[in-house]
Amino acid sequence: MKPALHAIDANAPPLPYYAPAGHECALFELAWKRRVPLLVKGPTGCGKTRFVAHMAAKLGLPLFTVSCHDDLTAADLTGRYLLKGGETVWVDGPLTRAVRQGGICYLDEVVEARKDVAVVLHPLADDRRVLPLERTGEQLIAPPHFMLVVSYNPGYQSLLKALKPSTRQRFAAIEFGFLPHAQEVAVVAAESGLVPERVAPLVTLAARLRHLKGHDLEEGVSTRLLVYCASLIAEGLPLRDAVLAAMIEPLTDDADVKAALIEVAQAVIG
Repeated sequence: MKPALHAIDANAPPLPYYAPAGHECALFELAWKRRVPLLVKGPTGCGKTRFVAHMAAKLGLPLFTVSCHDDLTAADLTGRYLLKGGETVWVDGPLTRAVRQGGICYLDEVVEARKDVAVVLHPLADDRRVLPLERTGEQLIAPPHFMLVVSYNPGYQSLLKALKPSTRQRFAAIEFGFLPHAQEVAVVAAESGLVPERVAPLVTLAARLRHLKGHDLEEGVSTRLLVYCASLIAEGLPLRDAVLAAMIEPLTDDADVKAALIEVAQAVIG
């Protein structure tokens, strides 16, 4: 039986703002209906996390978000025994809570986690949809309204931090990029409150700086940084100060590179 869409409460808060770039919303919804785990990949700050939050709210599902890092272990996701009031009790981790309750478990930057995490995800991400808890002896079967979503930034991949084919091929995938100029202007204007006419030069500058990725910069200006910059301008910070604080300083600590970026900014926005 296919899971039915959850009804959206008329009194619920508005959906997190998200501007579709293609058919990703329809693909996400179909993947959820068919119980297909999803891999979302793209550069830092291009809207992956906002997209997942938007879809969780749209489907009326709880969202369990985990920001993965080098020290994240399988036990951090599944749970562990802890001392409470002189007793040893089992405490579920976020992945286990999501499986028990149903909802979307979103593992952000999954390649940053330790290798034992993949072992836990494999039986949950294939047709078994099972989460084994060795410490408790349980075999949790994911309910129909559970969905596993993971993300990563391919630009940061290395031989030591890459998804193995055995993991990748358990997921359908959506590749994200930065929005076309007009769409990105609309998103930044909506998020920051700055009028589109003043946002447009910032988006043009971001596009110029993104072309420097792989040369002097590891990453280009994210849409997130654009929103920060526009928000500061909307609050009255001078344009040049806002650009320096939100679009240049976060990209590099190298004085020569910073000076070059300032020159690009002056050429684009004056």
